[in-house]
Amino acid sequence: MKQLLQNLKTGQAIIEEVPVPSPRKGMALIKTSASLVSAGTERMVVEFAEKNLVGKARSRPDLVKQVIDKALREGLLNTAQAAFNKLDEPMALGYSSAGAIVELGENMDGFHVGQRVACAGGGYASHAEYAVVPRNLLAPIPDHLDFESAAFATLGAIALHGFRLAEPKLGESVAVIGIGLLGLMTMQLAAAAGCRVIGIDVDPKRVALAETLGFSACSRAQAEDSVQAFTVNRGADSVVICADTPSNDPVTLAGSIARDRAKIVATGAVGLEFPRKIYFEKELSFINSRSYGPGRYDSLYEEGGVDYPIGYVRWTEGRNLEAVVELMAAGKLDVAPLITHRLPIEKAEEAYEIITGKKEEPFIGVLLTYAEGKKKEERRIEFPAVTRHASLVKLGVIGAGLYANATLLPVLKNTEMELVGIASAGGLKAQHSAKKFGFRYATSSADEIINDENVNTVAILTRHDLHSELLIKALEAGKHVFVEKPLAVNAEQLAKVEESLTCHSSLITVGFNRRFAPLAKNLAEFYADRVEPIHVHYRINAGYIPLKHWLHDPEQGGGRIIGEGCHFIDFVTFLVGESPISVSAHALPDNGKYREDNVSMIFTFPDGSIGVVDYLANGDKSVPKERVEVFGGGKVATLNDYRSLEMVHNGKRKTIKNRLGQDKGWKDEMLALAEAVKTGEPPNPYEQLIGVTKASFAAVESLRNGEKVKI
Repeated sequence: MKQLLQNLKTGQAIIEEVPVPSPRKGMALIKTSASLVSAGTERMVVEFAEKNLVGKARSRPDLVKQVIDKALREGLLNTAQAAFNKLDEPMALGYSSAGAIVELGENMDGFHVGQRVACAGGGYASHAEYAVVPRNLLAPIPDHLDFESAAFATLGAIALHGFRLAEPKLGESVAVIGIGLLGLMTMQLAAAAGCRVIGIDVDPKRVALAETLGFSACSRAQAEDSVQAFTVNRGADSVVICADTPSNDPVTLAGSIARDRAKIVATGAVGLEFPRKIYFEKELSFINSRSYGPGRYDSLYEEGGVDYPIGYVRWTEGRNLEAVVELMAAGKLDVAPLITHRLPIEKAEEAYEIITGKKEEPFIGVLLTYAEGKKKEERRIEFPAVTRHASLVKLGVIGAGLYANATLLPVLKNTEMELVGIASAGGLKAQHSAKKFGFRYATSSADEIINDENVNTVAILTRHDLHSELLIKALEAGKHVFVEKPLAVNAEQLAKVEESLTCHSSLITVGFNRRFAPLAKNLAEFYADRVEPIHVHYRINAGYIPLKHWLHDPEQGGGRIIGEGCHFIDFVTFLVGESPISVSAHALPDNGKYREDNVSMIFTFPDGSIGVVDYLANGDKSVPKERVEVFGGGKVATLNDYRSLEMVHNGKRKTIKNRLGQDKGWKDEMLALAEAVKTGEPPNPYEQLIGVTKASFAAVESLRNGEKVKI
């Protein structure tokens, strides 16, 4: 399928052939008929992408600080690679479209194939021939409402939410500052609600357009006098700012034209420095509207399909979307006069030349259109294969997210593994990764990778909840498997994995890369001749992540101890040489900010060794993330963030440093995987893979019941 993409590194907007995405649980596959180009949000993205590196840095100093902190922690080379990888990722443009459902994922009751729908959401309702959209971001549209009008529904929901926040009453006066597309839709909504409305803009053509549509409107220069006349010198009951400018003038003007104790709502992106005198004397209320309603930026609502009870949240983003469609169908919101440009998806680049001013053409509503008729849904895109030496490892990859592109795939590209195919449910990331790293094909179907006869080894790099399911499928298909940690997120999944391992001869390994790091091997060698137990202390400055992050979700991510802490439990297991037999875990209070991620875990081992893992989210990220101290046999060793290792014995001190920065063992891990395929011997002992996973479950159990748990 054709999709419009933005390259953040080069600034180029291009049309690419991308695999048709596969609908996941709670989502539908939509064949797009029309999509709306946002002259605000999308223009800002394009203009940012077109800046050079210095310009990008000046516009986002917050990101520059993050890069500097990362460089200090992990080294310049690793940081540069990560930053350029991030910039190189293609961005899907668009967030407002309409089309028909062609396929449903699970849990989509209430929808049916062939149903006409309006679609919302960045990353979902993209400028593409097909899109996968969650159920709460879909609104059915009646047969008599055309797709072009319905494609405006998301922007209409933004206008409606901002208008609702002003809480206008029947007969009140509403002033709208900025009468582009968003402003003109806001004016129509205000009129439909029984309000008297006046528009203000710096562009005389937009003022004239508003008057043509039957509204009162004036220029910025006439605004204060015109609004006073319009309101019989009382001032506007509410002001909605729909302008798009870094200037503070719109909030200053809003204060001037508002009545005493009025409400002012900003739906556009404007400067927010307020003139205190005006706002103080009138005791004005100001609200910065957040997109298109409650539910926005809530992953449980948008991705998980969990709706808010109507008795508590009457107007969610989904219900706002439905309301806009109903207003369009009733003729109370007419966007047809606002359409100034229609371009086929093949000419989508021209749309961005128009909204960024490269083409000096007046515009309001810019639509992209898509060919009607039946078209084959291609979920696989072929690429010219990169010539490589013959390899025993013929690799298929499932998952093409940040970890894959920034960490593992750059390593795989520099091995002799044969890169056959790569899959991601959305298709886009797989397409980008396939081109960049030299895979033969990209697909949106994991089953295509698993069932490909040309693949003998599958790497699973998805979110955690899919690991065990895909691992078992791959084993049943006779594939060797590398699965990124964790092996499973609960005991039920792990039991199924254990059962599958007894039934199939293919080998598996889990992405516990730290045990393969060069300095980790030096550390293990330092204690190789030990005859007494050791004490290992592993401190992790993990950093805070928001409570809404998918890793905190017990079903999807497993939580931070199971999802990430397993790394460090494995490292201690690697040094001791056996899996732990008990654990006692204690945590700091979460206090509504954390979620079981400030934890101290004490593991005991069969030989009497003790491992202490302190996993902490409450520190300063400028401090190096990981530090390991080992005591035993008259020796002390300190591993500093996989950048240096200090070993002390008999008063003699030896230090080894990684000159190129941090090395957490990803390359050596992949070399070990290749060797395992050759020899048939797994890189990690299975009893340790299983034991470490069980230990992570036991740590969470101990944390919650306050008792020591045997593993």
